[in-house]
Amino acid sequence: MRPSPTAPADALFRHRAFVAFWFARIASSFGFQMLSVAVGWQIYAITGRALDLGLIGLAQFIPSVLLALPAGHVADQFERRRIVLLGQVVEWVAIALLAALTLMHDIHEAGILALVFVIGVAKAFEFPAMQSMLPALVPAPILPRAMAVNASAGQAAMIMGPALGGFLYVAGPGVVYVIAGALYLASVVLMAKLRYESAPPRREPATLKTVFAGVHFIRQRPDVLGVISLDLFAVLLGGATALLPIFAKDILHTGPWGLGLLRAAPAVGALLMSLWLARHTMQRRVGMTMFASVAGFGVATLVFALSTTLWLSMAALFALGAFDMVSMVVRGALVQLDTPDDMRGRVSAVNAIFINTSNQLGEFESGLLAAWVGAVPATLIGGVGTLLVVGLWMAMFPTLRRRQRLHNEPEPVSEPADQTL
Repeated sequence: MRPSPTAPADALFRHRAFVAFWFARIASSFGFQMLSVAVGWQIYAITGRALDLGLIGLAQFIPSVLLALPAGHVADQFERRRIVLLGQVVEWVAIALLAALTLMHDIHEAGILALVFVIGVAKAFEFPAMQSMLPALVPAPILPRAMAVNASAGQAAMIMGPALGGFLYVAGPGVVYVIAGALYLASVVLMAKLRYESAPPRREPATLKTVFAGVHFIRQRPDVLGVISLDLFAVLLGGATALLPIFAKDILHTGPWGLGLLRAAPAVGALLMSLWLARHTMQRRVGMTMFASVAGFGVATLVFALSTTLWLSMAALFALGAFDMVSMVVRGALVQLDTPDDMRGRVSAVNAIFINTSNQLGEFESGLLAAWVGAVPATLIGGVGTLLVVGLWMAMFPTLRRRQRLHNEPEPVSEPADQTL
């Protein structure tokens, strides 16, 4: 990888629509990470059960899977900015209800999980629309850099968001929810004012053909199928973020502030890596670079599982975040660059099933496994499983392993038979 003099990173910020989008992403990501800390710690404080931490992930996973394909179809049929805006408004209302119920001391586990479910429904529609917006905000040659800078916005928020959420939790979870809600409101305002030029979407009736077009598209491209399925299984097995409250309290013997630091550590690594990627272009061996980064993710997970000190755990999570960022940029750029604009919503929706929802399902898997065998053995199993998946995928997807560059010209895809609902 080396710098490209023709597309400096600061050129991104000459595009005003991208700047508004970027700041909105910072605000909503910051709010969501604070929300995640408060919800996890509050539920664990109420019940003391590891399984209930997994239920938080399950409450987000169910709508993400059930609604992903319809959400992708909607993203390709209507203005994507309005879909993102509506989703964030719904999330803001749910956070406001969490704050109100908590401050009135009328909160309980079922109520928290129900509102998390509502947030999951809104995010199921928001995600493919937001992912599909980005290529319309910047020229194609700087899209990989835009993705890295866009990712850095979320990671920068994650550095301060979890730590601040942990510190503010001392004053009560209601305070955290109020501030998270204010940040979401700021994101809504920015998104409402965002203006950019895009071709009007081509309206198509909702048929099995159109809804499942993204699935068919991905099946015809082994490289795309390989990268998104690799992430699904790697994160499913290697993700230990749902267990951080257990590690913080029972293994590292720290409090909410320590949990905040642990949640922030992967973001620091991811942020620094994203800033580096924003200044450097991946020129060759992108397939092996991605496989190596996912293997590094697995090794970092093993180190974290075996650590009994806060600083070593933070260092392992730092490395985990850096490796994951490399993989994420490769995946995202490859999928977006190989997908035509009128298909990006549906392909992003399928991508969401494999990538975005793998985090929530991974949290449920981690919580369930931890309830059976304990947090440390569960995390060790996940790290080893990630390494096994990397080896298997390298053998199953040889063209991906040998892929040199991010951009390949897409080949024509035959249309599946029409099956009207």
